[in-house]
Amino acid sequence: MEDVSSHCGPGFGMERQLFRERAAKIEAAVKAAREAFPGWSSRSPQERSRVLNQVADLLEQSLEEFAQAESKDQGKTLALARTMDIPRSVQNFRFFASSILHHTSECTQMDHLGCMHYTVRAPVGVAGLISPWNLPLYLLTWKIAPAMAAGNTVIAKPSELTSVTAWMLCKLLDKAGVPPGVVNIVFGTGPRVGEALVSHPEVPLISFTGSQPTAERITQLSAPHCKKLSLELGGKNPAIIFEDANLDECIPATVRSSFANQGEICLCTSRIFVQKSIYSEFLKRFVEATRKWKVGIPSDPLVSMGALINKAHLEKVRSYVKRALAEGAQIWCGEGVDKLSLPARNQAGYFMLPTVITDIKDESCCMTEEIFGPVTCVVPFDSEEEVIERANNVKYGLAATVWSSNVGRIHRVAKKLQSGLVWTNCWLIRELNLPFGGMKSSGIGREGAKDSYDFFTEIKTITVKH
Repeated sequence: MEDVSSHCGPGFGMERQLFRERAAKIEAAVKAAREAFPGWSSRSPQERSRVLNQVADLLEQSLEEFAQAESKDQGKTLALARTMDIPRSVQNFRFFASSILHHTSECTQMDHLGCMHYTVRAPVGVAGLISPWNLPLYLLTWKIAPAMAAGNTVIAKPSELTSVTAWMLCKLLDKAGVPPGVVNIVFGTGPRVGEALVSHPEVPLISFTGSQPTAERITQLSAPHCKKLSLELGGKNPAIIFEDANLDECIPATVRSSFANQGEICLCTSRIFVQKSIYSEFLKRFVEATRKWKVGIPSDPLVSMGALINKAHLEKVRSYVKRALAEGAQIWCGEGVDKLSLPARNQAGYFMLPTVITDIKDESCCMTEEIFGPVTCVVPFDSEEEVIERANNVKYGLAATVWSSNVGRIHRVAKKLQSGLVWTNCWLIRELNLPFGGMKSSGIGREGAKDSYDFFTEIKTITVKH
């Protein structure tokens, strides 16, 4: 986000007028959310659960329609939208519709003083939710569902790059019986809409998923109001492949973790550390498996990867490959090495082949910065202690994977990695009851059954003397 009011010059008056118009829309959304809050928050968990389940049922009935729209809008394969994005969106509503029924409170007694203490939780109020473009409905519902379940009303801003399924969701919310004002979805850019939402004094809570620079801006704007913040940011996720790893399972899973959704997932692997004794074998097989991933139009059922989000992002991702070459790295497959083959009518898309880089230093930008595209680096290591230090030597700490058949080693390494999530001998297996979030520059806060409930509510201690 950037502050539109700081830009002067030709057209400044028009920009200022647009900013006022967008701010007025946020004002209207805040008013609607505040008016709806008393009624929605006073409903029982069972009543809110029924509404959320109804939303889930309607979304599931419209799965194909939403999958088609998500694929066309974002560039992901239709197969991925059908099997991951929309089903997970359905699950988000169902999961939090269930979890809201099972929270308990604490109670203690002080018999010598004749006192009993217990805690209650209350919804915060109007929740500001900002979601990204890579998993549009998946991550939007991951915020809306727990906020609603806890009794809050919502103002949600999807990315301006991928807002179609958010707009479609509005109709389902209405059909499911969500009262007017409980969920308000506002459309627009960060400077024109996001800033007005984040800085509004009557929006006490912001949940954001996106980039670190935007999170810094959100923190600045929200600080005067002491808002509750949940920031899920980027990652530079390592995979550590030990010599006793099962490569038959490891290689296809690591190809997927590197290039799924065009590498446009914050959890994707972009640094692969391979023990030297198996480095050559791993690299040969990994490159062969990567070359089998077909890039093409997202509706093709045989395609593994679709198109990147837009031209600017494609150019950014390609620039990292160019910088790696300038540093003396080797490109084994993908950008600049293999020819992208597409039907003539689809040549204009923002397509890029999955790319594997080697002979690169840990200090390179390709090893330290989030590329967020289909590019991964493969480097060798000697010892357990060495690879832990190298894996931790970046500012991010979101996720990691460890591949080994030695359970003791897995436990040692997982404990020492500075990552909010560590998968061992697998990738992207999620249990929504458990905390999700990162360390260091990967954000603050956690999401999950208990963690989301804690974030979207305020705790109060009540003491009763009897």
